[in-house]
Amino acid sequence: MQTMTAAEIRNCLANTSKGEAQRLTLPASPELVPWADLDFLGWRDAKAPGRAYLVTPLDATVVGLALSATVPPRSLMRSNMCQFCHTMHDAASIALFSARLAGAAGRAGNTAGTYACTDLACSLYIRDLRKPFLPQPQETLTAPERVARLRLKVAAFVTRVLDGSSGSRRAA
Repeated sequence: MQTMTAAEIRNCLANTSKGEAQRLTLPASPELVPWADLDFLGWRDAKAPGRAYLVTPLDATVVGLALSATVPPRSLMRSNMCQFCHTMHDAASIALFSARLAGAAGRAGNTAGTYACTDLACSLYIRDLRKPFLPQPQETLTAPERVARLRLKVAAFVTRVLDGSSGSRRAA
């Protein structure tokens, strides 16, 4: 992912007001973000754990979304898979992230959601730069194929939010 400034991150958010974008807590100083290892920038708001943000390249632009996060109760007896990177986690390390849809659908309170890694570090998991707690099933895809799948899944989710269509389709 290309390097971005704090102002660029704040300005690309598609489903927030300008005031909300200015008040958001950035994950770190942009100079400290490992941009070369990221397919998207995702983070949880340190001041409000129920809020998260996702910024990703989409076509010829960069789009950001404000998300709400819900984490199920901790259970080592259950595991879940991230819908973006396909990493297996214990139940408390997967969150349901929902985003207010763009346009009239969003103003009416409609959202789209997906299950993803609670730390939104999917790019690091698929590159083996971060290890999940649970052992992982053997993947048959190569590393570049996993990167392409991650980018496709994230783009599909963001596109669904921007199109303003929650419909009855499954989470990306």
